[in-house]
Amino acid sequence: MNSMLSRVREVAQTMVTSPEPATARTAIIDIGSNSVRLVVYDGPRRIPFTLFNEKVMAGLGASLAKTGRIEPEAMERGLRAVGRFAHLCREMKVATIRCVATAAVRDATNGPEFIARAQALGLDVELLSGGREAIGAAYGVLSGIPGADGIVGDLGGGSLELARVRDGAVHQTVSLPLGVLRLPQIRARGPKALERLLAKMLDKAGWTPEPGLPFYMVGGSWRALARFDMQATHFPLPVVHQYEMPAERAAQLTRIVSHVGKARLKEIPAITGSRVPTLPDAAALLSVVVRRLKAGRLVVSAYGLREGLLFEDMPASLRGHDPLLVAAEAEGEAQARFRGHGDMIERWIAPLFHDDDADDRRIRRAACLLADVGWRANPDFRAERGVEIALHSNWAGITVPERAMLAQALYSNFGGGTQVPGELDRLASPEALQRAMLWGLAIRLGQRLSGGMEGPLAVSRLDRKGDVLELILRGEDRDLLGEAVERRLRQLAHAMGIRHRLTP
Repeated sequence: MNSMLSRVREVAQTMVTSPEPATARTAIIDIGSNSVRLVVYDGPRRIPFTLFNEKVMAGLGASLAKTGRIEPEAMERGLRAVGRFAHLCREMKVATIRCVATAAVRDATNGPEFIARAQALGLDVELLSGGREAIGAAYGVLSGIPGADGIVGDLGGGSLELARVRDGAVHQTVSLPLGVLRLPQIRARGPKALERLLAKMLDKAGWTPEPGLPFYMVGGSWRALARFDMQATHFPLPVVHQYEMPAERAAQLTRIVSHVGKARLKEIPAITGSRVPTLPDAAALLSVVVRRLKAGRLVVSAYGLREGLLFEDMPASLRGHDPLLVAAEAEGEAQARFRGHGDMIERWIAPLFHDDDADDRRIRRAACLLADVGWRANPDFRAERGVEIALHSNWAGITVPERAMLAQALYSNFGGGTQVPGELDRLASPEALQRAMLWGLAIRLGQRLSGGMEGPLAVSRLDRKGDVLELILRGEDRDLLGEAVERRLRQLAHAMGIRHRLTP
């Protein structure tokens, strides 16, 4: 029995959550002013999956504004976290560990002591300058929101980093000592003290506002603020990445949060208790930053410094890959019955949708890559499973309306027909959902005709000729047709408002 258990353990150690070997695992230990966090990544390098994520609210910068030092209790708490994280990385056989420290350790008079003690635990601690921190956060946003064009603001415990991103690159950056742990003392000087200080700092840095640009919100306190807004507005999709708010909402949230008691804030499930005390100050800073920079809208990014560090290390060829499609392909290949089937389905249905623009084509392709992820689910709940995967999976590079379109496509593909499930109609326009529903019905037809195999798709063709939807097969392959295939062809044609025809 013991020898069998040993063999099982040996096999288990080689098992990973992606096609890449265990040696591909990477980890970031982020020693921040508020928290110390470990994230272990696995899977596709362009958009790796989070294998493990843990944080400790060490509060290294809690007393920095008063004493200039990391307090003894906070230092011990932070070092215990670092020691645990280093041990876990060894157990997980992480190949590459990058340990970085930011504002609190950078600014504290006893920061060198913290670094020395952390290095004694076997870690090489990289002390990031404010500029490097800003660049890392900006690349994190570019990793999760390709094509981002605006100002990235990363709010931490000890500092606020700003960066201008455009055309996949990071331009002007500035690091300001305006972290949430420093804000109470600044705001205590008077109602306009924070705004005056911010204006002075930005003028000194030579930062010129560009009116109308999006402002990308990074950092735990600002994400918590966005979750509060979701709760207040009854937003139906509890996914913070790429959640958007109008710029004027920042000032409104400042007023609202200041009148909501801490007990009420703690009742919101998505907001941790440790973030509650920072919300009023985080809202106040967001309001003055948005006003000073003349931002056009607010976009939340769940991707920040840690993801940016990984993104910077990638070859340029990998950075250009679409994170949504990379992740959808990995998920589809892991769960599908047959490899490569999603790609074949996408090519097969494409002739019906020549008028899709580039944005629609990538969402349609994502739906095709995920076309077989529900086959293990209970048949009565496959359509709901498709919606859950589309809405709640940790996708990047996808807006809220696009998530809704992906959900509708998978819902229709998995048997939901022409219905609009849940509250998707609050997330995307009727026209967008109608388009996605047609994708789903077309995918469903291809799935039934092919049985998931390449051959039937290779010898058949789907086309629209005027007001007729035509399924074309060679004469010798006509026996692939059946009642189920014709029924799905008829359903698709009816949804398109045209007739159908089978052509041998």
